[in-house]
Amino acid sequence: MTSVSTSTTAAAPAQSGAEILAEYNLESSFFFASQARTILAQGVREIIAEPGGSATGELPKRVAAALTALASSGHGRPLAVGALPFDGRSPAHLLVPRTVQITGPVDAASLSPRVASRVFARRMGMSPQREEYLRGIERALASIRNDELSKVVLSRMLELRLSQPVDLPLLLQRLAKQNAAGYTFAVKLPEVRPAGSAGEENAPARMLLGASPELLVSRSGNTVFANPLAGSAPRSPDPEEDQRRANALLASEKDRREHAVVVEAVAAALRPFCRSLSVPPRASLLHTPAMWHLSTQITGELADPSVSSLELALALHPTPAVCGYPTARARAAIGEIEPFDRGYFTGLVGYCDAAGDGEWAVTIRCAEISGDAVRLYAGGGIVAGSAPERERAEIAAKMRTVLSALGLDPLPEDL
Repeated sequence: MTSVSTSTTAAAPAQSGAEILAEYNLESSFFFASQARTILAQGVREIIAEPGGSATGELPKRVAAALTALASSGHGRPLAVGALPFDGRSPAHLLVPRTVQITGPVDAASLSPRVASRVFARRMGMSPQREEYLRGIERALASIRNDELSKVVLSRMLELRLSQPVDLPLLLQRLAKQNAAGYTFAVKLPEVRPAGSAGEENAPARMLLGASPELLVSRSGNTVFANPLAGSAPRSPDPEEDQRRANALLASEKDRREHAVVVEAVAAALRPFCRSLSVPPRASLLHTPAMWHLSTQITGELADPSVSSLELALALHPTPAVCGYPTARARAAIGEIEPFDRGYFTGLVGYCDAAGDGEWAVTIRCAEISGDAVRLYAGGGIVAGSAPERERAEIAAKMRTVLSALGLDPLPEDL
C-alpha cells in the first residue's frame, strides 16, 4: 500500500482498496478503482481545465507543468485527476487534488454494502423516445448503405427523478461490488449555472459515477496498454443461454466487423508513439454482469518516454467504439441525430502523474447525479446489418449496470 499527498498534511493511510472506498464521501473530488490500484483524492489544489478543439493539444503540457512544479517543490507525487467530455469543444475537468491516497485494487468479495431503503422513480423519461431513436438508426443505416459511414454510435439518455436523493457512497460501493473487473469511478463535477444567475446556494453537487468495462489507454513506464471493446450482447440469467449468446457474439460477422474497425483505429493512433506494438489477430470475450463484449488487448513500447498517458488518451479519443468511423462524419451524424449533449458520457475518466504514468477509462455505464435527479446514458454501434430493435434492447441492457446499483428495476419493454 502507498499513501501519497500533494499537501504538507498527509492523508491518513488506508490498508486496502476497500478501506479507501469506505472513506469516499460527498466532498471527495475523485475516486478511481481499477484492477491495478485504487485512488481517493480530496480537496482541490489547482484546477486545470480548458476548452477543447485546438487548445486540447496544450492540456498535456499544462498538466505536466503543474505536476512538475509541485513535485519539485516537495509535494510528494502529485496527480492530475478528472474527466474529459466526448466533444472536444467542451471544457475538460481536470484538477490537482490536495491529498491523494493510492493503494491496491478493491477486493470486491470483501465488500458488503448495507441494505438501503427502497428507492423508486417518481418520473422517468427517455431521450430520444423509442420511435425517434429507431428512426435515427434507420437514418444511420441509410448513410452506411451510401458509403458515407462505416459505423456510427447512437445513444440514449434516461432521465429519472427518484423518491429520495441518491446515496452516492452506497451507489459507488455497489458498483465496485458488482463490477470487480472494470473501472469504478466518481468525479465531482463543476457547478453549472445559467449566465447571470447566482443559482441555488444549497443545490446538491453534480457527480459523475459509473463502472466502465473499457480501458482506453494506460501507461506504466515505457509500456502502453489499450483494451478496445466493440460488439456486444446482453447476458442471460440462464447459464446455457448465456453461453450460447457468448458463442454467437464471438462468431458474429457483423460484430467482428464492428470490432475490427475499432481495433484498427486504436492501433493506427498508437503506432506513431510506439517502438513496437502487439495486436492480437482475433478478439476474445470479456463480460460484465450485464453484457458480453468483444475485446482486444493491445500492448506497445513507447519510443519517446516523455509522452504521457494523457497525451496518448487525447490522441486516441474518440475511438470508433464511442463515435464511429470515419470520425468526422460519425461525429456530425451524432450531432444531427442525438437530441442531447452527451457531456462526459463517452468521454474519459482517469489520472496522470508527474512521470506521465496513468490510466484513462472510457466513461460508459455511467450516470450524472445531482440529489434525486439522475441522467443515465448508454449507446450502441450501428454498422451494416444492425437491427434497430436489437440495438434498442442492447441499450436497455447496458443501462442495467447503474439501474441495478441504484436498486431500480430494469427498464420497461416499451421504453
